[in-house]
Amino acid sequence: MVYNREAAAAYASYWAYRRNPRFYDFSDIGGDCTNFASQCLYAGSEVMNYKPVYGWFYINANNRTASWTGVEELYNFLVNNTGPGPQGVVVPLMSIALGDIVQLKFYAGNRFDHSPVVVDPGNGTPDTVLIAAHSKDSDCRPISTYDYIDIRPIHIYNVGEA
Repeated sequence: MVYNREAAAAYASYWAYRRNPRFYDFSDIGGDCTNFASQCLYAGSEVMNYKPVYGWFYINANNRTASWTGVEELYNFLVNNTGPGPQGVVVPLMSIALGDIVQLKFYAGNRFDHSPVVVDPGNGTPDTVLIAAHSKDSDCRPISTYDYIDIRPIHIYNVGEA
């Protein structure tokens, strides 16, 4: 299936400063950025992966996979998924596209910390790639305005069918 980039980005911009009542708001319990990124990915793919533990789905706040809300878990799902749902690959920032994810690392260590969604790929530089995000709600924010130490652009190249 084809990933609907326009739908993902439109969802991101529409809900950047709002909360969709269909999904729990995790802002007060660790952050809502990856939950928001997953909602955007779902808007562009319309397919969840209901595989227990290693899938990617949300039914409610207590019935979801770690990959729906966890930065590293989402990364692991996207780059290893060969089944239903979005499938991704890490690319250089200049290869990022509308509706992709750009994960940011703010602190030393192995884990990334934030999962913004690309709403305008610009010309692939930190000053021109614009994102939408939750936790610190934003829309059309240049990546260069974040104080990050590493960046992990994830390009969605396919959607596996259910």
